[in-house]
Amino acid sequence: MTEAISHHGKFLHPHRVFTAFKWLVYILLAWNAFQFFQEDLAASAVTFNHRISWRNVVEAFSASIDTTAWLALLLVFEFETAIFTDEQLKGGLKWFLGVLKAVCYFLIVYAFYGYLNKYLVITDLLPLEITDVCSLVGTQWNYVVSLDDYLPVDATVCAAIQGQELLRVSGMEVLGTREAFDAVWGLAVIDIINAGTWLVIVALLEIEVWMQLRDLLTGRLLKVNKYLKGLFYSVLFIAAIYWGFEGSFLDFWDAFLWLVAFILIELNIFQWHEEVEEEHSAG
Repeated sequence: MTEAISHHGKFLHPHRVFTAFKWLVYILLAWNAFQFFQEDLAASAVTFNHRISWRNVVEAFSASIDTTAWLALLLVFEFETAIFTDEQLKGGLKWFLGVLKAVCYFLIVYAFYGYLNKYLVITDLLPLEITDVCSLVGTQWNYVVSLDDYLPVDATVCAAIQGQELLRVSGMEVLGTREAFDAVWGLAVIDIINAGTWLVIVALLEIEVWMQLRDLLTGRLLKVNKYLKGLFYSVLFIAAIYWGFEGSFLDFWDAFLWLVAFILIELNIFQWHEEVEEEHSAG
């Protein structure tokens, strides 16, 4: 009985529970990346009429590219701050992780550019010159519900929007009410703010990792960086709340999971710094 309790205690050791929780969050983020790909695929079929080329792929799949690159970068941070030792983070492994990071950063910045372009595309509006919306039933025209949600113009949509002020996306067979496009505008702006804020946070994290590997990170600098990043995390939390009210549950849930994931990375860095400080004290 005592041995069973001891074994159970080892299994529920706080470090093991913490590690299991971290990887559960990472797996959930991977599942979200797949769902974003499905959303992008459906939305791009409407906005780009199945005509995707290398020039507009970032506009069509900005969320998928962004999420996948961030997930890979998150795993690199996990390996650097919690799995590999300082001695292991040298030589070939150091260069491999550096190249992988460079690719991730390129894709993240590329996705940020995609969010900007998507905003310009979806907010380039013209008055709809067709007076009888019901004449579009059965055609290629679609009605915008949200930023990545479009419905074919059918009898139900026609009855709901007939007689309202309607706008269309320039160069596309996409129409909607002014209220719907106002909501799309807000979500597109939040996408840009969210992506830009994450770029700042990851730059601060990169500085911390770089300084820690060179034994330059002091407790004072770590504390200053913590408060600075806290400000940017607050912006991301506000964006998550906005998505909770104006966007889809997937947007809110994904934003929440990313906040949790990077808070876990922050804890990794704090623990890493404490271990190095303890080694210096013992030496």
